Amino acid sequence: MSSAVSRKRQRRVRRMAMLAVLVSALQLTSYSVCAEAPTDPRAVLRDARQFLGKDAVKDDRFVRIGGIEQWISVRGRHRDAPILLFLHGGPAFTTIPNSYLYTAEWQEYFTVVQWDQRGAGKTFGRNPDLSASSLSIDRMLKDAEEVVAYLRKTYQCQKIVLVGHSWGSILGLMLAQRHPDWFYAYVGVGQATDAHQSEAMGYQATLAAAIAAGDSEAVKELRAIAPFPDQHDPTADLAHLATERKWLAKYGGAVWRTDQAALDRAGLLSPDYTGTDWADRSRGLDYSLGALWPEITRVNLSTIRHIDCPVILLEGRHDLNVNAQLADRWLSQLTAPVKKLVWFEDSSHMVFEEEPGKTLVTLEREVLPLTRRKEGPAN
Repeated sequence: MSSAVSRKRQRRVRRMAMLAVLVSALQLTSYSVCAEAPTDPRAVLRDARQFLGKDAVKDDRFVRIGGIEQWISVRGRHRDAPILLFLHGGPAFTTIPNSYLYTAEWQEYFTVVQWDQRGAGKTFGRNPDLSASSLSIDRMLKDAEEVVAYLRKTYQCQKIVLVGHSWGSILGLMLAQRHPDWFYAYVGVGQATDAHQSEAMGYQATLAAAIAAGDSEAVKELRAIAPFPDQHDPTADLAHLATERKWLAKYGGAVWRTDQAALDRAGLLSPDYTGTDWADRSRGLDYSLGALWPEITRVNLSTIRHIDCPVILLEGRHDLNVNAQLADRWLSQLTAPVKKLVWFEDSSHMVFEEEPGKTLVTLEREVLPLTRRKEGPAN
């Protein structure tokens, strides 16, 4: 064997030995990191989602709104980003717990405000003796006005982006109509229009799907609650709502080809909600629905024909919970400075959870440009 070949082989052996040492060191480092990592997934999620920049915003507190203490969470990477207020659905279906997994990226473009409304989540926990009579659309609309006023004053901005989902889209659309000068844009997600017609269409579509599938149990239960909705007895509708929603969810009207329970359980990882908060959320859902449902069933926003701020709708193609076709029909008749409907083909009612990536891209492409204008301090 030549000396040149021998030297080449020796160099190869040395390189292999050095590589082995490097791999071993990396493995030890990896093991050390894993061994020291916190085992609580809530803590992992909290630490991974923190913004540590000098101009980041994290302001969670109770604010006196409508005569009671209400929970408001404000988060954002940069303080000078436009404010985005998210009005959750339900009523009382708070979305703060799920924000870590589904809407956290919004905070890279907006300062995102989430609010546990009257009768919801932490706000319900702080006000357990809240009277049912104080839960009305008018009262909660006034609460929403106060929240916007608080944000405009606290963050010194004339306008914000307003996003309303489902029940929150009732408050949002009314708010945008009353105060268009407060908003860069109104974004409706699962936009409510004619509540009675929406419920009727959802029921009929679900029954038709059950018949087509030969689902005798579903057909029997759905026919047993007819007429649904009952135009003359909203109390009966409330009693039958759980049955109708159970089968509507099975046939894809709430979420599309995904596991709704899994989406809901994801919120259990939230570091922002304790076990007590979850119990308050659950009690608030029952309490608020009972108090507000009769009034919700009489809502008809399809008569609104003009709004003086941009209107963007994000609609799940398969949404039967709040009928997407009715939202499309309404928008076609609306006049506004800007209007657009974005369809989410793989979603039903929970667009921002079913297609969170497309939701983020839509907000960045369609809504953020509407905020890029100079403004003075709030009046």
